[in-house]
Amino acid sequence: MKYKFVVSGAANMDFCTVDTQAMAERLGGEIVKQNGIVITGATQGVPYFAAKGAKEAGGISIGISPAATYASHVKTYRLPVDQFDFIIYTGFEYSGRNLILTKSADAVIVGCGGFGTLNEFTIALEDNKPIGILTGTGGTAEEIAHIMENIKDPHRHGAGRLVFGDDPVKLVSELIRLIDYDRKNVVVEPPMGE
Repeated sequence: MKYKFVVSGAANMDFCTVDTQAMAERLGGEIVKQNGIVITGATQGVPYFAAKGAKEAGGISIGISPAATYASHVKTYRLPVDQFDFIIYTGFEYSGRNLILTKSADAVIVGCGGFGTLNEFTIALEDNKPIGILTGTGGTAEEIAHIMENIKDPHRHGAGRLVFGDDPVKLVSELIRLIDYDRKNVVVEPPMGE
């Protein structure tokens, strides 16, 4: 079974590092090389370039849109369609799309981003997903370590589940190790009411 990686990051890359585009493309390609598919918010910037890298590597790229229809995706939101094998139109705006996006993942990788990226990160954190942080890209990716060190968290969210690195090969490989562990150690919860 293929690994499902969500790539989260800024649509507007004005505040990202000069290397961010190349790193996002390399990340998308590396996910494909390591038997994964790329899932993004069907937007521009970091997610778009990760999708592009996946397609150039011969892989699968899925977009999950905040729009309800193709017309709304293209005309109202002004989002791209060219790097996706298919797009799921949610009609749930950005915050609803973010929830569906992160829930669909085996792991989430965060690159340069802003508050939308931070929202996707915190959803994945609450869901105890393996999370990779692509450092060296700017924005949210550079702030997460500081946030995790400074927020008082008795639940220890993310303990042993966060991987930081600027090398897409190592980042994807370490996340696959965590996904494989999760798959081998599936705990079936009892039905509600028991």
